[in-house]
Amino acid sequence: MGYVMLAGAIAAEVAATTAMKYSEGFSRFGPSLVTVLGYVLSFALLAQTLKTVSIGSAYAIWSGVGTAAVAAIGLVLFGEGLGVAKVAGIVLIVGGVVVLNLGGAH
Repeated sequence: MGYVMLAGAIAAEVAATTAMKYSEGFSRFGPSLVTVLGYVLSFALLAQTLKTVSIGSAYAIWSGVGTAAVAAIGLVLFGEGLGVAKVAGIVLIVGGVVVLNLGGAH
């Protein structure tokens, strides 16, 4: 169940970050509200996750998957570029999460 809550925390964080882009510096009420509520929900779910999943693994997955997902959303929705450095960074993030979960975060 911990990993299900972690998936929810990631989804809420990704939605909040995407809404922040649409908030135009918190000048638009709707996206600003989604940003705040998304981060509150994300942290609440992450806190519940930590009852059953180690902090190192949970945080690595939450931040790594969230970062990779937001980078993909930036590419698809906002036309951001995808250069060698960005690909390498995402690969390193995902690789770090895998390494932590294989034994470094226990």
